[in-house]
Amino acid sequence: MAFTLAFHIILVPLGVSWSVMTLIANYRGIKHQDADAMLLAQRWSKYMAVTFAVGAVTGTVLSFEFGLLWPKFMGQWGAAFGVPFAFEGIFFFTEAVFISIYIFGWRRLKPWAHFWTGVPIAVAGIFGSISVVAANAWMNSPQGVTLDKSGKVIDVDPMGVIFNDAMPLMAAHMVVAAYLVGGFMVASVYAVGMLKGRTDHYHRMGFIIAFTVAAIATPVQMAVGDTLARWVYDNQPTKFAAIEMVPKTSDDVPEVLLGHLNSEGEVTGGIPIPGLASILSDPSDGTSTVVQGLDETPAADRPTNHEVNVTHLAWDVMVGVGTLLFLLTLWWWAAWIFRRSMPGSKWFLRAAAASGVLGVVAMEAGWTVSEVGRQPWIVYEKMKVEDAATANTGIWITFIGVVILYLGLGVTTILVMRQMSRRFRGGQSGEVDVPYGPSEPIEAGDEKVPL
Repeated sequence: MAFTLAFHIILVPLGVSWSVMTLIANYRGIKHQDADAMLLAQRWSKYMAVTFAVGAVTGTVLSFEFGLLWPKFMGQWGAAFGVPFAFEGIFFFTEAVFISIYIFGWRRLKPWAHFWTGVPIAVAGIFGSISVVAANAWMNSPQGVTLDKSGKVIDVDPMGVIFNDAMPLMAAHMVVAAYLVGGFMVASVYAVGMLKGRTDHYHRMGFIIAFTVAAIATPVQMAVGDTLARWVYDNQPTKFAAIEMVPKTSDDVPEVLLGHLNSEGEVTGGIPIPGLASILSDPSDGTSTVVQGLDETPAADRPTNHEVNVTHLAWDVMVGVGTLLFLLTLWWWAAWIFRRSMPGSKWFLRAAAASGVLGVVAMEAGWTVSEVGRQPWIVYEKMKVEDAATANTGIWITFIGVVILYLGLGVTTILVMRQMSRRFRGGQSGEVDVPYGPSEPIEAGDEKVPL
Protein backbone atom coordinates (compact mmCIF):
# COMPACT_ATOMS: atom_id res chain seq x y z
CA MET A 1 0.00 0.00 0.00
CA ALA A 2 2.87 2.35 0.80
CA PHE A 3 4.44 1.67 -2.59
CA THR A 4 1.25 2.16 -4.57
CA LEU A 5 0.30 5.32 -2.67
CA ALA A 6 3.79 6.78 -3.12
CA PHE A 7 3.55 6.11 -6.87
CA HIS A 8 -0.03 7.26 -7.36
CA ILE A 9 0.40 10.50 -5.45
CA ILE A 10 2.96 11.74 -7.99
CA LEU A 11 0.14 11.86 -10.56
CA VAL A 12 -2.26 13.72 -8.25
CA PRO A 13 -0.65 17.20 -8.56
CA LEU A 14 -0.71 16.91 -12.36
CA GLY A 15 -4.35 15.83 -12.30
CA VAL A 16 -5.34 18.78 -10.12
CA SER A 17 -3.13 21.60 -11.42
CA TRP A 18 -2.43 20.90 -15.09
CA SER A 19 -6.00 21.66 -16.11
CA VAL A 20 -5.73 25.11 -14.50
CA MET A 21 -2.41 25.82 -16.21
CA THR A 22 -3.93 24.68 -19.51
CA LEU A 23 -6.88 27.02 -19.02
CA ILE A 24 -4.52 29.92 -18.27
CA ALA A 25 -2.70 29.29 -21.56
CA ASN A 26 -6.02 28.82 -23.37
CA TYR A 27 -7.37 32.10 -21.96
CA ARG A 28 -4.27 34.01 -22.99
CA GLY A 29 -4.41 32.49 -26.44
CA ILE A 30 -7.98 33.64 -26.98
CA LYS A 31 -7.81 36.98 -25.17
CA HIS A 32 -4.48 38.15 -26.52
CA GLN A 33 -4.38 36.27 -29.83
CA ASP A 34 -1.23 34.51 -28.61
CA ALA A 35 -0.56 31.61 -30.98
CA ASP A 36 2.16 30.15 -28.74
CA ALA A 37 -0.11 30.15 -25.71
CA MET A 38 -2.83 28.45 -27.74
CA LEU A 39 -0.39 25.81 -28.97
CA LEU A 40 0.77 25.30 -25.40
CA ALA A 41 -2.82 24.74 -24.23
CA GLN A 42 -3.39 22.19 -27.01
CA ARG A 43 -0.30 20.21 -26.16
CA TRP A 44 -0.82 20.39 -22.42
CA SER A 45 -4.35 19.03 -22.84
CA LYS A 46 -2.88 15.94 -24.52
CA TYR A 47 -0.27 15.42 -21.82
CA MET A 48 -3.04 15.90 -19.26
CA ALA A 49 -5.06 13.12 -20.88
CA VAL A 50 -2.10 10.73 -20.67
CA THR A 51 -1.45 11.36 -16.97
CA PHE A 52 -5.18 11.14 -16.22
CA ALA A 53 -5.38 7.72 -17.90
CA VAL A 54 -2.36 6.42 -15.98
CA GLY A 55 -3.77 7.82 -12.74
CA ALA A 56 -7.02 5.99 -13.39
CA VAL A 57 -5.13 2.69 -13.58
CA THR A 58 -3.02 3.25 -10.46
CA GLY A 59 -6.05 4.52 -8.54
CA THR A 60 -8.08 1.46 -9.50
CA VAL A 61 -5.41 -0.84 -8.08
CA LEU A 62 -5.51 1.16 -4.85
CA SER A 63 -9.26 0.70 -4.53
CA PHE A 64 -8.82 -3.09 -4.73
CA GLU A 65 -6.07 -2.94 -2.12
CA PHE A 66 -8.42 -1.50 0.47
CA GLY A 67 -10.43 -4.69 0.41
CA LEU A 68 -7.55 -7.12 -0.10
CA LEU A 69 -5.03 -5.69 2.37
CA TRP A 70 -7.34 -4.19 5.00
CA PRO A 71 -10.39 -6.51 5.23
CA LYS A 72 -10.86 -6.01 8.98
CA PHE A 73 -10.66 -2.25 8.63
CA MET A 74 -13.16 -2.17 5.77
CA GLY A 75 -15.42 -4.64 7.55
CA GLN A 76 -15.53 -2.44 10.65
CA TRP A 77 -15.43 1.04 9.16
CA GLY A 78 -16.27 0.65 5.47
CA ALA A 79 -19.72 2.21 5.85
CA ALA A 80 -18.09 5.46 6.98
CA PHE A 81 -14.78 5.32 5.11
CA GLY A 82 -16.52 4.66 1.79
CA VAL A 83 -18.67 7.80 1.91
CA PRO A 84 -15.99 10.26 0.69
CA PHE A 85 -14.93 7.80 -2.02
CA ALA A 86 -18.47 7.70 -3.37
CA PHE A 87 -18.22 11.45 -3.99
CA GLU A 88 -14.71 11.03 -5.38
CA GLY A 89 -16.11 8.61 -7.96
CA ILE A 90 -18.64 11.21 -9.11
CA PHE A 91 -15.94 13.85 -9.51
CA PHE A 92 -13.64 11.37 -11.26
CA PHE A 93 -16.19 10.54 -13.95
CA THR A 94 -17.10 14.22 -14.33
CA GLU A 95 -13.44 14.99 -14.93
CA ALA A 96 -13.15 12.14 -17.45
CA VAL A 97 -16.18 13.31 -19.43
CA PHE A 98 -15.03 16.92 -19.69
CA ILE A 99 -11.43 16.00 -20.53
CA SER A 100 -12.86 14.15 -23.53
CA ILE A 101 -15.06 17.10 -24.50
CA TYR A 102 -12.19 19.56 -24.09
CA ILE A 103 -9.70 17.58 -26.19
CA PHE A 104 -12.14 16.82 -29.01
CA GLY A 105 -13.58 20.33 -28.89
CA TRP A 106 -10.54 22.11 -30.29
CA ARG A 107 -11.94 22.02 -33.84
CA ARG A 108 -15.62 21.49 -33.01
CA LEU A 109 -16.52 24.31 -30.61
CA LYS A 110 -16.24 28.08 -30.67
CA PRO A 111 -13.29 29.48 -28.67
CA TRP A 112 -15.03 30.64 -25.50
CA ALA A 113 -17.50 27.74 -25.45
CA HIS A 114 -14.53 25.38 -25.68
CA PHE A 115 -12.68 27.26 -22.94
CA TRP A 116 -15.59 26.85 -20.52
CA THR A 117 -15.72 23.10 -21.10
CA GLY A 118 -12.30 22.99 -19.42
CA VAL A 119 -13.47 24.64 -16.21
CA PRO A 120 -15.33 21.55 -14.89
CA ILE A 121 -12.07 19.60 -15.25
CA ALA A 122 -10.32 21.95 -12.84
CA VAL A 123 -13.27 22.03 -10.43
CA ALA A 124 -13.72 18.24 -10.46
CA GLY A 125 -10.00 17.75 -9.88
CA ILE A 126 -10.09 19.94 -6.78
CA PHE A 127 -13.18 18.33 -5.27
CA GLY A 128 -12.02 14.82 -6.17
CA SER A 129 -8.81 15.47 -4.26
CA ILE A 130 -10.75 16.91 -1.32
CA SER A 131 -12.96 13.80 -1.24
CA VAL A 132 -9.98 11.44 -0.98
CA VAL A 133 -8.30 13.59 1.66
CA ALA A 134 -11.59 13.69 3.60
CA ALA A 135 -11.36 9.89 3.93
CA ASN A 136 -7.80 10.13 5.19
CA ALA A 137 -8.72 12.99 7.49
CA TRP A 138 -11.53 10.86 8.94
CA MET A 139 -8.89 8.29 9.92
CA ASN A 140 -7.19 11.07 11.92
CA SER A 141 -10.43 12.40 13.37
CA PRO A 142 -13.15 9.69 13.20
CA GLN A 143 -16.53 11.38 13.46
CA GLY A 144 -20.03 11.00 12.06
CA VAL A 145 -20.53 7.39 13.21
CA THR A 146 -22.66 5.82 15.94
CA LEU A 147 -21.41 2.59 17.51
CA ASP A 148 -23.26 -0.07 19.46
CA LYS A 149 -21.97 -1.62 22.66
CA SER A 150 -19.78 -4.06 20.75
CA GLY A 151 -18.15 -1.25 18.78
CA LYS A 152 -19.89 -1.94 15.47
CA VAL A 153 -21.09 0.93 13.29
CA ILE A 154 -24.89 1.14 13.39
CA ASP A 155 -25.41 4.62 11.93
CA VAL A 156 -23.43 6.94 9.65
CA ASP A 157 -23.83 10.66 9.17
CA PRO A 158 -22.27 11.28 5.71
CA MET A 159 -21.73 14.99 6.28
CA GLY A 160 -20.22 14.30 9.70
CA VAL A 161 -17.81 11.83 8.14
CA ILE A 162 -16.77 14.14 5.30
CA PHE A 163 -16.58 17.37 7.30
CA ASN A 164 -14.66 15.95 10.22
CA ASP A 165 -12.44 18.26 12.26
CA ALA A 166 -9.25 17.32 10.42
CA MET A 167 -10.67 17.68 6.92
CA PRO A 168 -10.55 21.45 6.23
CA LEU A 169 -6.86 21.91 6.95
CA MET A 170 -5.74 18.56 5.53
CA ALA A 171 -7.72 19.14 2.33
CA ALA A 172 -6.37 22.67 1.95
CA HIS A 173 -2.84 21.40 2.57
CA MET A 174 -3.17 18.75 -0.16
CA VAL A 175 -4.90 20.93 -2.77
CA VAL A 176 -2.37 23.74 -2.38
CA ALA A 177 0.41 21.14 -2.48
CA ALA A 178 -1.02 19.89 -5.78
CA TYR A 179 -0.64 23.35 -7.33
CA LEU A 180 2.80 23.79 -5.79
CA VAL A 181 4.16 20.41 -6.90
CA GLY A 182 2.36 20.35 -10.25
CA GLY A 183 3.58 23.85 -11.10
CA PHE A 184 7.18 23.02 -10.24
CA MET A 185 7.03 19.70 -12.11
CA VAL A 186 5.85 21.30 -15.35
CA ALA A 187 8.11 24.35 -14.96
CA SER A 188 11.16 22.13 -14.39
CA VAL A 189 10.72 20.59 -17.86
CA TYR A 190 10.75 24.00 -19.52
CA ALA A 191 13.68 25.10 -17.34
CA VAL A 192 15.69 22.18 -18.73
CA GLY A 193 14.66 23.19 -22.25
CA MET A 194 15.73 26.79 -21.66
CA LEU A 195 19.08 25.62 -20.32
CA LYS A 196 19.49 23.78 -23.62
CA GLY A 197 18.94 27.01 -25.52
CA ARG A 198 15.18 26.85 -26.18
CA THR A 199 14.47 30.39 -25.02
CA ASP A 200 11.79 31.30 -27.55
CA HIS A 201 8.41 32.75 -26.55
CA TYR A 202 6.75 29.32 -26.49
CA HIS A 203 9.16 27.86 -23.92
CA ARG A 204 9.22 31.03 -21.84
CA MET A 205 5.43 31.06 -21.77
CA GLY A 206 5.31 27.43 -20.65
CA PHE A 207 7.79 28.12 -17.88
CA ILE A 208 6.21 31.38 -16.72
CA ILE A 209 2.67 30.00 -16.44
CA ALA A 210 3.71 26.87 -14.53
CA PHE A 211 6.24 28.53 -12.26
CA THR A 212 3.87 31.40 -11.42
CA VAL A 213 1.23 28.88 -10.27
CA ALA A 214 3.84 27.25 -8.02
CA ALA A 215 5.16 30.60 -6.81
CA ILE A 216 1.66 31.65 -5.71
CA ALA A 217 0.96 28.32 -4.01
CA THR A 218 4.25 28.08 -2.09
CA PRO A 219 3.77 30.89 0.48
CA VAL A 220 0.13 29.85 0.89
CA GLN A 221 1.29 26.32 1.62
CA MET A 222 3.72 27.55 4.27
CA ALA A 223 0.85 29.27 6.09
CA VAL A 224 -1.55 26.32 5.75
CA GLY A 225 1.12 23.87 6.88
CA ASP A 226 1.95 25.94 9.94
CA THR A 227 -1.75 26.08 10.91
CA LEU A 228 -2.12 22.32 10.38
CA ALA A 229 0.90 21.64 12.60
CA ARG A 230 -0.75 23.62 15.39
CA TRP A 231 -3.95 21.60 14.90
CA VAL A 232 -1.88 18.43 15.39
CA TYR A 233 -0.33 19.99 18.51
CA ASP A 234 -3.80 20.62 19.97
CA ASN A 235 -5.54 17.41 18.86
CA GLN A 236 -2.88 14.72 18.38
CA PRO A 237 -0.18 15.45 20.97
CA THR A 238 1.48 12.05 20.58
CA LYS A 239 1.86 12.54 16.85
CA PHE A 240 3.21 16.03 17.44
CA ALA A 241 5.74 14.63 19.91
CA ALA A 242 6.87 12.19 17.21
CA ILE A 243 7.18 15.00 14.66
CA GLU A 244 9.26 17.15 17.00
CA MET A 245 10.98 14.12 18.58
CA VAL A 246 10.07 15.04 22.17
CA PRO A 247 10.64 12.07 24.52
CA LYS A 248 9.55 13.85 27.73
CA THR A 249 7.01 16.57 28.46
CA SER A 250 8.63 19.96 29.03
CA ASP A 251 8.62 23.60 28.07
CA ASP A 252 11.35 25.49 26.21
CA VAL A 253 11.56 22.55 23.78
CA PRO A 254 14.27 22.88 21.13
CA GLU A 255 13.69 22.31 17.43
CA VAL A 256 16.12 19.52 16.60
CA LEU A 257 17.25 19.41 12.99
CA LEU A 258 17.90 15.80 12.01
CA GLY A 259 19.01 13.67 14.97
CA HIS A 260 17.25 10.51 16.14
CA LEU A 261 16.03 8.57 19.17
CA ASN A 262 18.43 5.89 20.34
CA SER A 263 17.45 2.54 21.84
CA GLU A 264 17.04 4.25 25.24
CA GLY A 265 14.52 6.71 23.80
CA GLU A 266 16.90 9.66 24.11
CA VAL A 267 17.57 12.29 21.46
CA THR A 268 21.03 11.96 19.97
CA GLY A 269 22.76 13.88 17.21
CA GLY A 270 21.17 16.66 15.25
CA ILE A 271 21.32 20.44 15.61
CA PRO A 272 19.09 21.79 18.41
CA ILE A 273 17.66 25.30 18.08
CA PRO A 274 16.77 26.31 21.66
CA GLY A 275 13.10 26.88 22.43
CA LEU A 276 11.97 26.97 18.79
CA ALA A 277 9.61 23.97 18.95
CA SER A 278 7.74 25.57 21.86
CA ILE A 279 7.62 28.93 20.09
CA LEU A 280 6.24 27.42 16.88
CA SER A 281 3.67 25.34 18.83
CA ASP A 282 2.12 28.42 20.43
CA PRO A 283 3.78 31.76 19.58
CA SER A 284 1.63 33.57 22.16
CA ASP A 285 3.32 31.69 25.04
CA GLY A 286 6.72 31.47 23.37
CA THR A 287 9.33 29.27 25.03
CA SER A 288 7.03 28.63 28.01
CA THR A 289 4.73 26.52 25.80
CA VAL A 290 4.59 22.98 27.15
CA VAL A 291 4.95 20.20 24.58
CA GLN A 292 3.62 16.80 25.63
CA GLY A 293 6.25 14.09 25.36
CA LEU A 294 6.04 10.54 24.12
CA ASP A 295 6.44 9.29 27.71
CA GLU A 296 2.87 10.33 28.57
CA THR A 297 1.41 7.85 26.10
CA PRO A 298 1.51 4.12 26.87
CA ALA A 299 4.14 2.35 24.78
CA ALA A 300 1.48 0.24 23.03
CA ASP A 301 -0.39 3.39 21.90
CA ARG A 302 2.50 5.44 20.53
CA PRO A 303 4.91 5.12 17.61
CA THR A 304 8.01 3.01 18.12
CA ASN A 305 11.39 4.74 18.29
CA HIS A 306 12.01 3.72 14.68
CA GLU A 307 8.67 5.18 13.59
CA VAL A 308 9.44 8.37 15.49
CA ASN A 309 12.78 8.64 13.69
CA VAL A 310 11.11 8.13 10.31
CA THR A 311 8.42 10.71 11.11
CA HIS A 312 10.90 13.28 12.37
CA LEU A 313 13.24 12.82 9.39
CA ALA A 314 10.32 13.11 6.97
CA TRP A 315 9.24 16.30 8.75
CA ASP A 316 12.73 17.78 8.43
CA VAL A 317 12.84 16.87 4.74
CA MET A 318 9.41 18.36 4.07
CA VAL A 319 10.10 21.61 5.91
CA GLY A 320 13.67 21.88 4.62
CA VAL A 321 12.77 21.32 0.97
CA GLY A 322 9.69 23.53 1.32
CA THR A 323 11.87 26.33 2.66
CA LEU A 324 14.29 26.00 -0.27
CA LEU A 325 11.40 26.18 -2.73
CA PHE A 326 10.01 29.21 -0.88
CA LEU A 327 13.38 30.97 -1.23
CA LEU A 328 13.35 30.12 -4.94
CA THR A 329 9.93 31.75 -5.33
CA LEU A 330 11.21 34.84 -3.49
CA TRP A 331 13.93 35.09 -6.14
CA TRP A 332 11.22 34.83 -8.79
CA TRP A 333 8.99 37.51 -7.28
CA ALA A 334 11.91 39.87 -6.64
CA ALA A 335 12.85 39.72 -10.33
CA TRP A 336 9.29 40.47 -11.42
CA ILE A 337 8.84 43.30 -8.92
CA PHE A 338 12.13 45.09 -9.58
CA ARG A 339 12.92 44.10 -13.20
CA ARG A 340 9.48 43.23 -14.62
CA SER A 341 10.96 40.04 -16.00
CA MET A 342 11.78 36.51 -14.91
CA PRO A 343 15.27 35.91 -13.46
CA GLY A 344 17.82 35.58 -16.25
CA SER A 345 20.48 33.71 -14.29
CA LYS A 346 21.36 30.17 -15.34
CA TRP A 347 21.61 29.33 -11.65
CA PHE A 348 17.95 30.20 -11.29
CA LEU A 349 17.07 27.92 -14.20
CA ARG A 350 19.20 25.13 -12.71
CA ALA A 351 17.37 25.49 -9.41
CA ALA A 352 14.03 25.60 -11.24
CA ALA A 353 15.00 22.44 -13.16
CA ALA A 354 15.51 20.68 -9.82
CA SER A 355 12.32 22.09 -8.29
CA GLY A 356 10.05 19.46 -9.85
CA VAL A 357 11.85 16.57 -8.18
CA LEU A 358 12.22 18.53 -4.94
CA GLY A 359 8.49 19.25 -4.88
CA VAL A 360 7.70 15.53 -5.23
CA VAL A 361 10.19 14.71 -2.44
CA ALA A 362 8.53 17.26 -0.12
CA MET A 363 5.07 15.87 -0.91
CA GLU A 364 6.14 12.27 -0.29
CA ALA A 365 7.76 13.32 2.96
CA GLY A 366 4.58 15.11 4.03
CA TRP A 367 2.46 11.99 3.52
CA THR A 368 5.03 9.97 5.45
CA VAL A 369 4.62 12.36 8.36
CA SER A 370 0.84 12.03 8.18
CA GLU A 371 0.74 8.22 8.01
CA VAL A 372 3.74 7.06 10.05
CA GLY A 373 3.19 9.72 12.70
CA ARG A 374 -0.31 8.34 13.37
CA GLN A 375 1.04 4.88 14.22
CA PRO A 376 0.04 2.51 15.71
CA TRP A 377 -3.47 3.68 14.76
CA ILE A 378 -5.17 3.23 11.41
CA VAL A 379 -8.27 4.96 12.84
CA TYR A 380 -7.02 7.32 15.51
CA GLU A 381 -7.69 5.87 18.98
CA LYS A 382 -10.30 3.50 17.47
CA MET A 383 -8.42 0.74 15.63
CA LYS A 384 -4.76 -0.21 15.40
CA VAL A 385 -2.99 -1.19 12.21
CA GLU A 386 -2.25 -4.68 13.47
CA ASP A 387 -5.97 -5.23 14.02
CA ALA A 388 -6.90 -3.93 10.57
CA ALA A 389 -4.48 -5.61 8.18
CA THR A 390 -4.93 -8.93 6.43
CA ALA A 391 -3.35 -12.02 7.95
CA ASN A 392 -2.79 -13.54 4.52
CA THR A 393 0.90 -14.39 4.09
CA GLY A 394 0.64 -14.49 0.29
CA ILE A 395 0.58 -10.73 -0.15
CA TRP A 396 4.23 -10.75 -1.26
CA ILE A 397 3.13 -12.38 -4.51
CA THR A 398 0.65 -9.58 -5.27
CA PHE A 399 3.20 -7.02 -4.09
CA ILE A 400 5.71 -8.22 -6.69
CA GLY A 401 2.98 -8.15 -9.33
CA VAL A 402 1.95 -4.59 -8.42
CA VAL A 403 5.57 -3.39 -8.43
CA ILE A 404 6.10 -4.82 -11.92
CA LEU A 405 2.83 -3.30 -13.13
CA TYR A 406 3.57 0.15 -11.70
CA LEU A 407 7.16 0.21 -12.91
CA GLY A 408 5.91 -0.75 -16.36
CA LEU A 409 3.32 2.02 -16.23
CA GLY A 410 5.89 4.54 -15.04
CA VAL A 411 8.44 3.71 -17.74
CA THR A 412 5.77 3.61 -20.45
CA THR A 413 4.32 6.96 -19.37
CA ILE A 414 7.73 8.63 -19.48
CA LEU A 415 8.54 7.12 -22.89
CA VAL A 416 5.17 8.14 -24.34
CA MET A 417 5.45 11.72 -23.08
CA ARG A 418 9.04 12.02 -24.31
CA GLN A 419 7.96 10.72 -27.72
CA MET A 420 5.12 13.25 -27.78
CA SER A 421 7.58 16.01 -26.93
CA ARG A 422 9.95 14.99 -29.73
CA ARG A 423 7.09 14.91 -32.22
CA PHE A 424 5.87 18.32 -31.08
CA ARG A 425 9.35 19.81 -31.53
CA GLY A 426 9.69 18.10 -34.92
CA GLY A 427 6.34 19.36 -36.14
CA GLN A 428 4.91 15.84 -36.49
CA SER A 429 2.26 16.09 -33.79
CA GLY A 430 -0.78 15.71 -36.01
CA GLU A 431 -2.38 18.67 -34.25
CA VAL A 432 -4.35 21.30 -36.09
CA ASP A 433 -2.48 24.37 -37.27
CA VAL A 434 -5.23 26.77 -36.31
CA PRO A 435 -7.36 25.99 -33.23
CA TYR A 436 -11.00 26.92 -33.75
CA GLY A 437 -10.25 27.34 -37.45
CA PRO A 438 -12.37 25.99 -40.34
CA SER A 439 -12.35 22.26 -40.93
CA GLU A 440 -10.21 20.81 -43.68
CA PRO A 441 -12.16 20.16 -46.91
CA ILE A 442 -12.35 16.63 -48.27
CA GLU A 443 -12.60 15.38 -51.84
CA ALA A 444 -16.07 14.40 -53.12
CA GLY A 445 -15.90 13.83 -56.86
CA ASP A 446 -14.81 17.09 -58.46
CA GLU A 447 -16.00 19.28 -55.57
CA LYS A 448 -14.60 20.32 -52.23
CA VAL A 449 -17.02 19.54 -49.43
CA PRO A 450 -16.35 21.08 -46.00
CA LEU A 451 -16.36 18.68 -43.08
